[in-house]
Amino acid sequence: MPVPDPDTIPSVALLARAGAARERLREALSHANVAIVLEEDPNSLDAALLLAVAPQAVVVALEAAVDDALERLEPVLSSPGFLLVFDEAEVAARRDGWDAQRWGRHLAAKLHGHQQVLPPGAEQEQALLPEPGLPQTPAQAHADAGIDPHVDEAADVAGTLPGDSLHDRRQGDDVLTLEQALAAMQDTVPLAPAAATAAPGGHPATDVNDHSSWSLLDEDAAPAAASTVTAQALPVFDLDRLSLVEMEEPATGPRRGARGAVLVLAGIGGPDALRRLLSELPSRLSVPVLVHMPLDGARYGNLVKQMARVSALPVTLAEPEQPVEPGQVHILSDAVGVELRNGGLCFIASSAGLQVSSLPAAESAVILLSGADLLQVDPALTLAEAGAWVGGQVGEGCYDPAAATAVVAAGMFAGEPQELARAVAARWAIDEEQQP
Repeated sequence: MPVPDPDTIPSVALLARAGAARERLREALSHANVAIVLEEDPNSLDAALLLAVAPQAVVVALEAAVDDALERLEPVLSSPGFLLVFDEAEVAARRDGWDAQRWGRHLAAKLHGHQQVLPPGAEQEQALLPEPGLPQTPAQAHADAGIDPHVDEAADVAGTLPGDSLHDRRQGDDVLTLEQALAAMQDTVPLAPAAATAAPGGHPATDVNDHSSWSLLDEDAAPAAASTVTAQALPVFDLDRLSLVEMEEPATGPRRGARGAVLVLAGIGGPDALRRLLSELPSRLSVPVLVHMPLDGARYGNLVKQMARVSALPVTLAEPEQPVEPGQVHILSDAVGVELRNGGLCFIASSAGLQVSSLPAAESAVILLSGADLLQVDPALTLAEAGAWVGGQVGEGCYDPAAATAVVAAGMFAGEPQELARAVAARWAIDEEQQP
């Protein structure tokens, strides 16, 4: 797929049926500083005409009425010389106001090959991508800082610090000796006379300066306290009755479904990134690929058809109560989740949708593409701590990078969709020569 030059005006072909969707897309292109060299209904378009105008990018409004036409044009549209941009016709027709402006900025960024997607006058967001090298240490940050200002500050506030009566009683600049301190304490603490022959309790009195017999223990009370402690016999355990406890429910039947899965999360800009990822995956994987990308209008059947054209793996729509099959791409709607049954994953009906935490960590992976929900970042990182492989999309094709950048900043794998696919293949691809 070619990388647009930000300094040139790209030529664009708009393929859409006449109607509101086509008008919205034309309006977005008119504000994107591009040259529209062709505007045609895919059903009546001749492939030779598309090749003749040689656009740098092709914007397609997807709907069921043009599926057959796109299949006919597939050999031309799959040309590496075209940058393909797909949009749902039904969504494009309803897009208006702020949503239309936002999508138009993302479209312009994609066609011009840059990431300037903020409205005019907004400050550029700080890049959160990690940079090579170790972070600056505290010693390096304060390498040029001297200690003199701190010493001066300490001297200025020394007089205001709280003290006690012993340290306040000074003779000139000298610190009190122990005898002087004890004498000072007589103002508040009565001391026994130095020459007494006996103290209460029958013990001989000692001089106040003789501290050789000082102790923290009450010698009279210690034996009495010790005498109150009685030995208690340790409990006797019957080792013959000990047994291991089942930590998991025993399987009630044969395992059906995969032990783990590769979960792909996407959103704005996701269809193109998903196409690039699936087109790079091999034809045989030991794990299934689960795709969750919210769509306005829930046209998941169309998404299945689109991805089936580029994927070497079978692409199906996930259905509740069906096992999650390895070596297949399953498109999940918002009302489908997964759970582990008898050691294998199974699709279930779920109003909350798919939960990242429901995947077995050691056998699973999570990939966050452009537009993935930020709420999925923490569950993905939690799964990574338990042993899952996690990666995030980077590069100029990632137009909503918040979630993907967050996992990359946390130390997870970073790459373009093709690089993410190759990393998955390196771990779960099945060698053709090992097949029976």
